[in-house]
Amino acid sequence: QFKLIVENPEKPIASGLQVKAVVEYTPKCAEDLQDKLTLLVDDDVVHIPLLGLTPYCDLEVESEVNFGEMIANNKLVTKEISIANRGTTSGVFRISYDGFVLLNIKPARGVVKPKSVRKIKVDICTDVPGVIEEMMTVELESRGCTKVWIKGVVVEQVLKVLGVSCGKVLKCVNFGPLYFGTSKTEKVHLYNESPECMDWVAVLEDNAIGGEMGTDLQGSTDAVLHDLSLKNKDVDVSTLILCVPNQGTLQPYEKSVITLCFSPEKFERDFEVSDASLIQDYVLFLRFETVGKRDGCLQNLSVGATATTRNHSRHVDLALMGSGFPVILTFNPGTVIKFKDCYLGEQAQVVCTMKNESEFLPVTFSFRKTAHFNISPKRGKLKKKSEKEVMISFSPRQIGAFEMKQIVDIIGTAVDKNNVDVLKRKSFHQIYLTLLGVCKSRRTSIVFTINPGLTPLISNATGQFVVRGTGQLSDTTPVAVLKSTQTQIHIHRKNRNCKDDALIAFPNDRAASLRPSERNKKYRTIFTKTERYNYVDPEFAYTDSERLLREENKKHYIDFIFSLRERRLEKEAARQFYIYNNSVSIGIQPAEGLKSPNISITDFPREQKKSRIPSLDDNCMLTSRKLAAIVSKSTNKGVWSWLSPMPSSPQEKEDCSLTLTHKQLHQIFIGPSTIDFGDVCVYSTTTKELHIINNLSVHIWIQIEIEVAELQETSPLSQVVPPLTKTHIPVVFETATVGMFKTSFSYKINKKHTGHVLVVAHAMPIELQLSTGELILSPVPGCLAGTEFRRTVRVCNPRNHPAAFSWRPVTGDRKSTFSIKPIRGFVEAYSDVECEVVWHPGFNTPETGQFTLCVHKGNSINLKCFAKVTIH
Repeated sequence: QFKLIVENPEKPIASGLQVKAVVEYTPKCAEDLQDKLTLLVDDDVVHIPLLGLTPYCDLEVESEVNFGEMIANNKLVTKEISIANRGTTSGVFRISYDGFVLLNIKPARGVVKPKSVRKIKVDICTDVPGVIEEMMTVELESRGCTKVWIKGVVVEQVLKVLGVSCGKVLKCVNFGPLYFGTSKTEKVHLYNESPECMDWVAVLEDNAIGGEMGTDLQGSTDAVLHDLSLKNKDVDVSTLILCVPNQGTLQPYEKSVITLCFSPEKFERDFEVSDASLIQDYVLFLRFETVGKRDGCLQNLSVGATATTRNHSRHVDLALMGSGFPVILTFNPGTVIKFKDCYLGEQAQVVCTMKNESEFLPVTFSFRKTAHFNISPKRGKLKKKSEKEVMISFSPRQIGAFEMKQIVDIIGTAVDKNNVDVLKRKSFHQIYLTLLGVCKSRRTSIVFTINPGLTPLISNATGQFVVRGTGQLSDTTPVAVLKSTQTQIHIHRKNRNCKDDALIAFPNDRAASLRPSERNKKYRTIFTKTERYNYVDPEFAYTDSERLLREENKKHYIDFIFSLRERRLEKEAARQFYIYNNSVSIGIQPAEGLKSPNISITDFPREQKKSRIPSLDDNCMLTSRKLAAIVSKSTNKGVWSWLSPMPSSPQEKEDCSLTLTHKQLHQIFIGPSTIDFGDVCVYSTTTKELHIINNLSVHIWIQIEIEVAELQETSPLSQVVPPLTKTHIPVVFETATVGMFKTSFSYKINKKHTGHVLVVAHAMPIELQLSTGELILSPVPGCLAGTEFRRTVRVCNPRNHPAAFSWRPVTGDRKSTFSIKPIRGFVEAYSDVECEVVWHPGFNTPETGQFTLCVHKGNSINLKCFAKVTIH
């Protein structure tokens, strides 16, 4: 099959010349050939090998594909398998798999071009935890069958609460006993034991079974049952337990420090009890949940949530225990302490015994400063069931009866809500003592002595008598106080017509008048009304320019205050105008002659009671009661079937552009997370509802992304859901392929937050069933001759799609003696049709027959008929 074409030279070849030879290869069969050429150069022999190879394909496939660790989150995970062709011609491959774990192997057969690689996609649904080790067979051209192993591990997304010091799993945190009004913090680790990141949120279970809200567990059974009314009170437990942070994101295998703070508060009771019995024990449950995984809230809305979906709730519960105790601090001789009467400058003392009646906690106290009373020691600490003596002294600084309120501060640690890690010491409780004391005055006898001629520094009007001890009673210059201004018997005639605006100067206030006086004021004596000289010191008095500057400055501030008042009055007038400028009240006074109409209570429209929805801001924890109240508010409204597909109003555009927090996302319910259509018939249309509940006070924009052809009829794919609204989207499933169907589609909230929903269906072929496979026909009395052998058979349709059928007799070469009606027809979904079979007797007619029920695009069933002839 090799052919040599050459002209051998007859003479030697000179240097620089060449001889050309051509070898042609013409294969006659698909096999590789080998030969050689012999080249004679002078005395040398050179053998040149010849190889004739046929074109071939060389396909290779990976022997193992590992998906690694995956989270059981009802999501489809896709991996690619490479089939490479290193040959020179195209190669054909075929993949076969008989299991149920691997889904959507596409393409299952195909051609790989030479020197190229073909990618095969394999999907795995991560709905059930477990180890995946599946084998599929890949048949390669010219290579035969090759086994490919698909391996992986599907694990649960596990949250764990670990101790900070020990690192072990915590089930309970016991804060121990605390005084009402104080706080205590504990730190724990929140651990994400899974290979994917996780968004989490903390929810306080305030209505969980086994929880206690302020019950005295040490009390008797009757007392506890009598105190169960506390559980029904509207108590916000988020003020008792603080979790910082209460939302966040954990990376794979990451630990985050969580600070828990317990701050017990005293509840108001319907009946008065003693302070000693006000012990309140708390047992609460804190749940750390994965954001959005709340199918339990949708169980009553959708029947598509399977039991498997409900059991895979990713959360961890942490029990929180603590007790609240009142401060029981007693004082002996009591809270009202009376001191003996004493004089100014003396001191009275009382010894007071303080006793801490608490059996569990010490008390740190501090006495505040109180006028006329001193306490030693002012602060201290009392251990449990201990007492201490305190000396209280009454040291009056003025004469009179005193009733002072002494405040005793009880010091404890309280949390700063802006920084939970820092506990500050502050007064969380006060005890009031009443201190009673009287300070008496000593009687002083005033003796007047005759002045022998020397005038003292301080004297009376005549300068004759001196009062002993008056120098320590007053530091001001004595001024005469007389009522002689009411008489005019001493007024000089020339001063009788003086103006009344003059001020009256007392006769002995000369020492008090030696100061810069106001120049525009005149002073006259008290008796004669003579204008008196006032000395003005030029060193200290204001000049005319300085006085004008002071007046101008004073006027500036007066005008400024006046302008503020005018502006305030204008605003108040405008507010009153807007209040009364309406169509109901036009400002007419009732006294103008108009009579008010008689208004009945039925004339007022009935206003719906606005239910108070608890606010859930970023600083407030989620509680189960608050979530239940919001869900009830949203679900009690009617279902909105069709909403706007895009934000249109400015408010909608603003709301739909927000980035929601984890707690806000946790209040949006979209589900069920798994829509199970069950057994459906091919070529049928089945609809399930995807519920959407918006429990937020803002609009949200839901956009669904569907790529698979079986769900293309789902509509609408975009909706703007108003606040506190419930709606649904019909998910339509259609398929023409028999087998198990699993896929997932994703959705986005406000174009930022992504979620997914798993769709499961078992596509069944079109099928009809017969009520019996063998039909025995017996004569029916009362019928015409030749038609008495008849019987009916029921054709049942167990599928959700109508099926067309036709009967075909199986007779061979002979004509059938059996007839069936109707010969063809339709059977609606989940219904049946009766067909009548009649045997026509005759001479030498066969007594057996057979029909084949042919279902359009479905199965075929044989019906055997027997005629039972009775000969009398």
